[in-house]
Amino acid sequence: MGSVTRVNRPLWSNRHDLLFDIALTLGTMVALYFMLRGLAGQYGYQGMVLQEFNAVFLLIRRRFPLVLGGVTLACDVALLISARTDPALLHSAIGPGDLWITLATLFATYAVMVYVDNRRTSALLVIAFVLVGSRFGVTDLGTVLAGLLILLTIAGIGAYVRTLTDRTEQAIAEQRLLAERARVDERVRLAGEMHDVVTHRLSLMVLQAGALRVSSAEPAVKEAAEELRSLGSQALEELRDLVGVLRTDTGELELSEPDGHCPDLSTVVAESESVGLPVELIEVGNRQSISPVVGRTAYRIVQEALTNVRKHAPGASTKVVVRYAGDRMRLTVTNARATEPVDQDLVATGSGTGLLGLRQRVELVHGTFKAEPLTGGGFEVSAILPAYVPTGDGGAG
Repeated sequence: MGSVTRVNRPLWSNRHDLLFDIALTLGTMVALYFMLRGLAGQYGYQGMVLQEFNAVFLLIRRRFPLVLGGVTLACDVALLISARTDPALLHSAIGPGDLWITLATLFATYAVMVYVDNRRTSALLVIAFVLVGSRFGVTDLGTVLAGLLILLTIAGIGAYVRTLTDRTEQAIAEQRLLAERARVDERVRLAGEMHDVVTHRLSLMVLQAGALRVSSAEPAVKEAAEELRSLGSQALEELRDLVGVLRTDTGELELSEPDGHCPDLSTVVAESESVGLPVELIEVGNRQSISPVVGRTAYRIVQEALTNVRKHAPGASTKVVVRYAGDRMRLTVTNARATEPVDQDLVATGSGTGLLGLRQRVELVHGTFKAEPLTGGGFEVSAILPAYVPTGDGGAG
């Protein structure tokens, strides 16, 4: 089984790990003090300071195991050189038959096997620990074998723990993949139902409205039928975009986007002004730099936001600001306090899911959405949308 690569592993994933590593580090440092204080009194404290310094790096054994391994190996080599040339330098008083492995080496061996992602690197470090710790070529064969046994046992335990950890992480990743696959399948199923049922009924409505416009002699009826046909056609376009996005696996499609246009926001602003809502529209940048599905998403955000202003804050001054910049577009719809009485009957006609629907629609195109009241009154709806989002409407019926 291949190893699982950990990206940006934290120093400590939880409080338990933090407390354990602090206890391990402090315990090692205290143990070193009691083990080495006799030698320190005889040769000086420089050797103890070196090993205590090494022990401090146990705190970062999870996030930076290679740093711990490198520092430990350097300290081990320094101690071994001192033992062979000048034992008094680092008070490594090692007899010819003494087993010598520092405490930090034991814990570093385990950490390298468990936390280093590259198996070859961890193996090379452990081999270096074994060569230095067993004093191969310096002491007798029995001592060499004892050092080998201890370090290889710890390395084996670390490898076993690493294997268990990899299996657990792989199982979690597979569960997430299955859940994502189920979510994508549900989106595809929903897209199919929307295409087969809703699109069919909307198409019939548009055709019947067109027929009524042609056959009726009443100007008012012809105008109403044309309005109904126009709104139905717009709804079909938006539904086609939504179905296309729902049919994508990750939003990164290779299909080209369908022919379309970016709706003019001044149209929906004019609709609100025609019913007495003062709206200021500010557009900065080139509207044609965004793909049609993004333009229609922005249109729906502004449309729903202005509808809510008319319902909940009639007469309130409202500002719509849209900025087209590079690979993003940003829009905000901000309204002040209501200046007219709220029509409770009009408020009651809402389903209460408009903002939730907008949030879901924005998330479908991988944007961000926020709606919140303002300090001192008023409300603000804002969104950041990618400039380009391909759809999966490849013309499939």
